[in-house]
Amino acid sequence: MSADLLTGTRFNPEPLRESILRHIHYALARPGGSLVPRELFKPLSLTIRDHLIDGLLKTERRYRESKVKRLGYLSMEFLMGRWLSDNLCNLGLGDQCRAVLAEFGVRLEDVLEVEPDAGLGNGGLGRLAACFLESLATMGMPGFGYGIDYEYGMFKQEIIGGFQREKPDQWKSEGTPFYIERPQEFCTVPMYGRLQSSRDSHGNRRQSWVDSRIVVGVPNDLPVAGYGGDTVNFLRLFTARASEDFDIEIFNRGDYIRAVEQKIASENISRVLYPSDSVLSGKELRLNQEYFLVACALRDILRNYMSTHASFDDLPSNVAIQMNDTHPSLCVAELMRFLVDENLLDWDHAWELTVATLGYTNHTLLPEALEKWPVSLIERVLPRHTEIIFGINHQFLRTVARSWPGDIDRQRRMSIIEEGPEKQVRMANLAIVGSHAINGVSQLHSDLVKTRLVPDFYKLWPERFSNKTNGVAPRRWILKANPGLSALLTRTVGEEWITDLERVHAIEKGAGDPAFREEFRAIKRRNKDKLAREVFNTTAVVIDPQSMFDVHVKRIHEYKRQLLNVMRVIHEYLSVVEDGVEPQMQRSYIFAGKAAPGYWAAKQIIKLINNVAQVVNTDPRVKDRIKVVFVPDYRVSLAEIIMPAADLSQQISTAGMEASGTGNMKLAMNGALTLGTLDGANIEIMQAVGEANIYTFGLTREDVSWYQESRSYNPREIYTKDATVRRVVDCLASNLLCPDEPGLFRWIVDELLDRGDRYFHLADLSSYIEASQRAEKDYREPDVWTAKSILNVARTGFFSSDRTIAEYARDIWNIKPAAPVAQRESDAKEPVRAEVSR
Repeated sequence: MSADLLTGTRFNPEPLRESILRHIHYALARPGGSLVPRELFKPLSLTIRDHLIDGLLKTERRYRESKVKRLGYLSMEFLMGRWLSDNLCNLGLGDQCRAVLAEFGVRLEDVLEVEPDAGLGNGGLGRLAACFLESLATMGMPGFGYGIDYEYGMFKQEIIGGFQREKPDQWKSEGTPFYIERPQEFCTVPMYGRLQSSRDSHGNRRQSWVDSRIVVGVPNDLPVAGYGGDTVNFLRLFTARASEDFDIEIFNRGDYIRAVEQKIASENISRVLYPSDSVLSGKELRLNQEYFLVACALRDILRNYMSTHASFDDLPSNVAIQMNDTHPSLCVAELMRFLVDENLLDWDHAWELTVATLGYTNHTLLPEALEKWPVSLIERVLPRHTEIIFGINHQFLRTVARSWPGDIDRQRRMSIIEEGPEKQVRMANLAIVGSHAINGVSQLHSDLVKTRLVPDFYKLWPERFSNKTNGVAPRRWILKANPGLSALLTRTVGEEWITDLERVHAIEKGAGDPAFREEFRAIKRRNKDKLAREVFNTTAVVIDPQSMFDVHVKRIHEYKRQLLNVMRVIHEYLSVVEDGVEPQMQRSYIFAGKAAPGYWAAKQIIKLINNVAQVVNTDPRVKDRIKVVFVPDYRVSLAEIIMPAADLSQQISTAGMEASGTGNMKLAMNGALTLGTLDGANIEIMQAVGEANIYTFGLTREDVSWYQESRSYNPREIYTKDATVRRVVDCLASNLLCPDEPGLFRWIVDELLDRGDRYFHLADLSSYIEASQRAEKDYREPDVWTAKSILNVARTGFFSSDRTIAEYARDIWNIKPAAPVAQRESDAKEPVRAEVSR
């Protein structure tokens, strides 16, 4: 299709129109008459899918010819957003499709709105994975995602009576037209069963895994186009299906009910993202999910490798496998099982290959987020893996003992198996022991991984540890999400910024140019108008685009401190209604984010935000100078509206607890100024944009560590001495914010004053309010604020995921771009031309 789209330099609409009409005819079984946007979504998507498949096949042929090393990127989440709009952007077909659809009397934007966000992730982890896949394709690198094809995804969030209510996210309701079905490449995954010992012909003891329950993983591919369409990789998603053979056997025994139960249990594995692990059945399902992902991905990757290799000796030279957080840590045991049990390699050689192939990215410093599984559970679900893990641990502890003879405490700390009343497998330790490279995702985070999280491992293998600061895809978060800013950047610095974000540094001089500042402000105003309409349509709350849009959008968690932000809003409100302070400007506090269904405190914080909104927004004394709104069902497509419209970006996690953050990067590169703690990537953003162009406050990581270690933090003392803090806490203790639900927020007061204020809200509140006032002072001077905003855009080129991927590729994966055929031929001729020239 693409070869015919252009005639000379002029767009030829006929092939595109014919393809859409063909899919209307054959996919919808409709004549090409009057169609509404919902009906045109599928034929348009299938038309773009055709184009992607052409690119996918060409890319695979190029990889095969070049004999490239390939990356398998394993993640429980891939928060991809809307596939159609993303691919139109990267293929550069948006304007062409808009013109053709206009002939049908339909706006492209209305068709794009039909597509739901793909429900394959929850938060930053999944969005990072999506950005990485896009950057890999844009840079021409052979990198492929592996995940689970969740039927319902996370959940659809509704707000009823101020409370979060979860509904199934039926994201496949419009079909999945971009899927490429690969049923012939299914994988069989054994679970449960028992071990049976035997001896091979050499007298060596071998373990056989018998009587296992077989689950079948059926893959579907989603094509991932790089910018310009030269490279199209894929995200391979596996759906769990019950084994037909096993079902028939049960049916033949007459146990029909059990047969149905087995089928449901098997297929539940790919039903929902992150089932609650508060009960044993939920824990077991999550373990099943993690192993299902690992088993399917490794079998697929190794099957591809074996199609061109007779032995596994060259596996690390041809395959890199990256574990995105601890969820895929079973890769270590599964790869060993595959090599030792199925291919009869000796243990030491298999271990050497395993370590050289695997890499591990840590994403959290919170102990409760580092997965541990009861040995008894793993033993029941994965009996062979349990034995392998114990074998790995035995050899590893011998290594530790050689390095630190007699240091039993160190062995206990480093062991993969945590001793106690119930033995646990420490999945992070397993991933570290089984990987040749371990990285954090911001400089601060990586330093803390080495000095606080796993210092013993760093002392043992310092060469394995590195930092790879996160990044985000500029095609998604500027080019697509902010077309006004994109056009301004292109006019100012040329199109090269799209694939080399450092080039936007050239707009820095625009900060001192009145005309440039005015154009920049006009773009921001249009983006704010769009967000204001979205907020009204979803919440019926009116926010004034002239007001400062003060934005806090991310997963709801106590360490991310949405509560601290609400306490600031309460302070602002009380200053107006009790002290008679007249707000100097309008301010709209915009919240969005989901709380995990089983996370009671986070869900209560959402309720608090909505109650504060109800009180503030209806109080005539505020005179609409302060507005508070919680926008429900935060997702990628909503973020694409919020990020370009934000004025102030709230990044206020407790110092030392946020690994990196990526929302901070998206907001900054769209011109929002950061109000944040010295945590995660905030520090690197401050270093990039300059201390004058960011507002920082609060305890440092060293302060927090000192309080934690000395146990000297006394929140009640702060409450007693600081009148500002005391008034806000007393408000939470009263029924002012919950007149119809007395005592609803008393638990927060108890957490802050009597249970230690684990996240240091009271220590940071006054400093936070002062930093907020500094931001407000600057915002009241439009030229000052706009100049700072321009400098944020100009100086955030470092935070492109292209830079992050280049570092991974160079330092960990050792993969390189595979150039298109035309470029390879050109490169091959270049030395000849150079010789002639000389």
